[in-house]
Amino acid sequence: MTSLPEKLADISRTAGVRSAYGDPVQVDGVTLIPVALVYYGFGGGEGDSAATGSGSGGGGGGASLPIGAYVKSGTTVRFEPNVISLLAVGIPFLWVAGKAVSRVVRALKR
Repeated sequence: MTSLPEKLADISRTAGVRSAYGDPVQVDGVTLIPVALVYYGFGGGEGDSAATGSGSGGGGGGASLPIGAYVKSGTTVRFEPNVISLLAVGIPFLWVAGKAVSRVVRALKR
Protein backbone atom coordinates (compact mmCIF):
# COMPACT_ATOMS: atom_id res chain seq x y z
CA MET A 1 0.00 0.00 0.00
CA THR A 2 1.39 3.38 -0.97
CA SER A 3 1.50 6.32 1.38
CA LEU A 4 -0.65 9.43 1.06
CA PRO A 5 2.24 11.72 -0.05
CA GLU A 6 3.13 9.26 -2.82
CA LYS A 7 -0.48 9.19 -4.03
CA LEU A 8 -0.67 13.01 -4.00
CA ALA A 9 2.60 13.25 -5.94
CA ASP A 10 1.25 10.79 -8.52
CA ILE A 11 -1.96 12.82 -8.89
CA SER A 12 -0.03 16.08 -9.30
CA ARG A 13 2.09 14.56 -12.08
CA THR A 14 -0.95 13.44 -14.08
CA ALA A 15 -3.11 16.57 -13.55
CA GLY A 16 -2.88 19.14 -16.27
CA VAL A 17 -4.12 20.30 -19.64
CA ARG A 18 -3.49 16.96 -21.29
CA SER A 19 -5.65 15.09 -18.80
CA ALA A 20 -8.44 17.68 -19.05
CA TYR A 21 -8.52 18.44 -22.79
CA GLY A 22 -6.38 15.82 -24.48
CA ASP A 23 -3.38 15.89 -26.76
CA PRO A 24 -2.71 18.45 -29.50
CA VAL A 25 -4.92 17.96 -32.58
CA GLN A 26 -4.08 18.40 -36.26
CA VAL A 27 -6.80 19.72 -38.58
CA ASP A 28 -6.02 20.41 -42.26
CA GLY A 29 -2.30 20.86 -41.57
CA VAL A 30 -2.91 23.20 -38.60
CA THR A 31 -1.92 22.02 -35.11
CA LEU A 32 -4.09 23.11 -32.16
CA ILE A 33 -2.50 22.89 -28.72
CA PRO A 34 -4.97 23.50 -25.84
CA VAL A 35 -3.96 25.81 -22.98
CA ALA A 36 -5.73 25.67 -19.61
CA LEU A 37 -5.47 26.95 -16.08
CA VAL A 38 -5.47 23.86 -13.87
CA TYR A 39 -5.54 23.97 -10.09
CA TYR A 40 -6.28 21.49 -7.35
CA GLY A 41 -6.02 21.14 -3.62
CA PHE A 42 -6.19 18.57 -0.88
CA GLY A 43 -6.98 18.73 2.79
CA GLY A 44 -7.28 16.47 5.75
CA GLY A 45 -7.99 16.48 9.42
CA GLU A 46 -8.09 14.40 12.51
CA GLY A 47 -9.39 15.00 15.97
CA ASP A 48 -9.61 13.31 19.31
CA SER A 49 -11.84 14.59 22.05
CA ALA A 50 -12.77 12.76 25.20
CA ALA A 51 -16.25 14.34 25.23
CA THR A 52 -17.27 13.65 21.62
CA GLY A 53 -15.11 10.72 20.58
CA SER A 54 -12.63 10.78 17.75
CA GLY A 55 -12.83 11.89 14.15
CA SER A 56 -10.99 12.12 10.91
CA GLY A 57 -11.57 13.37 7.41
CA GLY A 58 -10.06 14.37 4.15
CA GLY A 59 -10.88 15.52 0.70
CA GLY A 60 -9.61 17.03 -2.46
CA GLY A 61 -10.71 18.59 -5.66
CA GLY A 62 -9.66 20.57 -8.63
CA ALA A 63 -10.79 22.51 -11.65
CA SER A 64 -9.64 23.19 -15.16
CA LEU A 65 -10.47 26.33 -17.13
CA PRO A 66 -9.70 26.49 -20.86
CA ILE A 67 -8.00 29.81 -21.58
CA GLY A 68 -7.18 29.31 -25.26
CA ALA A 69 -5.07 27.40 -27.74
CA TYR A 70 -1.81 27.76 -29.57
CA VAL A 71 -2.41 27.50 -33.31
CA LYS A 72 0.57 26.34 -35.37
CA SER A 73 0.27 26.82 -39.10
CA GLY A 74 3.41 26.22 -41.13
CA THR A 75 6.22 28.06 -39.36
CA THR A 76 4.03 30.53 -37.43
CA VAL A 77 2.56 30.01 -33.99
CA ARG A 78 -0.07 32.30 -32.48
CA PHE A 79 -2.18 32.22 -29.34
CA GLU A 80 -5.96 32.33 -29.76
CA PRO A 81 -7.57 33.20 -26.40
CA ASN A 82 -10.88 31.87 -25.16
CA VAL A 83 -12.36 35.29 -24.41
CA ILE A 84 -15.23 34.04 -22.24
CA SER A 85 -12.91 32.09 -19.93
CA LEU A 86 -10.46 34.98 -19.71
CA LEU A 87 -13.31 37.29 -18.68
CA ALA A 88 -14.45 34.75 -16.09
CA VAL A 89 -10.96 34.82 -14.58
CA GLY A 90 -10.17 38.50 -15.18
CA ILE A 91 -13.27 40.19 -13.78
CA PRO A 92 -12.96 38.77 -10.22
CA PHE A 93 -9.22 39.50 -10.28
CA LEU A 94 -9.79 43.12 -11.26
CA TRP A 95 -12.50 43.50 -8.60
CA VAL A 96 -10.16 42.24 -5.86
CA ALA A 97 -7.30 44.40 -7.15
CA GLY A 98 -9.59 47.46 -7.19
CA LYS A 99 -10.69 46.82 -3.61
CA ALA A 100 -7.06 46.48 -2.50
CA VAL A 101 -6.03 49.71 -4.24
CA SER A 102 -8.97 51.62 -2.75
CA ARG A 103 -8.03 50.45 0.75
CA VAL A 104 -4.41 51.49 0.23
CA VAL A 105 -5.49 54.93 -1.00
CA ARG A 106 -7.91 55.31 1.91
CA ALA A 107 -5.15 54.35 4.39
CA LEU A 108 -2.70 56.82 2.83
CA LYS A 109 -5.22 59.67 3.13
CA ARG A 110 -5.35 59.30 6.92
